Amino acid sequence: MLLFINERIQETGVSPSFDEMKDALNLASKSGIHRLITALEERGFIRRLAHRARALEVLKLPDAVAPGAPRGRKEFKPALVATGQPAPAPAANTVPLIGRIAAGLPISAIQQENGHVNAPDGLSDGDEHFALEVQGDSMIDAGILEGDIVVCRRTDTANTGDIVVALIDGEEATLKRLRRKGASVALEAANPAFETRIFGPDRVQVQGRLVALIRRYD
Repeated sequence: MLLFINERIQETGVSPSFDEMKDALNLASKSGIHRLITALEERGFIRRLAHRARALEVLKLPDAVAPGAPRGRKEFKPALVATGQPAPAPAANTVPLIGRIAAGLPISAIQQENGHVNAPDGLSDGDEHFALEVQGDSMIDAGILEGDIVVCRRTDTANTGDIVVALIDGEEATLKRLRRKGASVALEAANPAFETRIFGPDRVQVQGRLVALIRRYD
């Protein structure tokens, strides 16, 4: 998606329309494009320019993209981005690191492990936990930075104000603060640059609740 947007801007000077992006990625509807655009913006890859139609600016490309890499239309297959860490043998006091939250990929679909992290003190025996590497800066005002490891307890319930891994429409997983507003559910970023997203209760499924944060200083 990001490479297609960048290529089109380089060729024509304007970003592609939602219809063009939908066709390029072989998606069935434009709602999937909206989710991908939001995810790319949250992760700092693109910026939407205000008061201009079809106005996207590419801020950066993935480090793994080499000059001259093949472009063009191909089937869209969301994939978990590996952390690059070797997978050590699990120990009794570790939590599985299952990767990063990627747009369009539900947590239930990313059960392969990318290693383990040491479990923070205070996690009770028998509790089921998983860890994810944070991408983007949508939660920086909650003290969660890009590259941090969040440890979550698997649960399908949460209280208003909890930071959760939420699954939207069975397709998009995101880390946000949960707010209940009447019959609606709000997923709130901790960064004023990102808007709060509001959904009907049947569109959001809680998959985990944040219980710990690990920060590495390499």
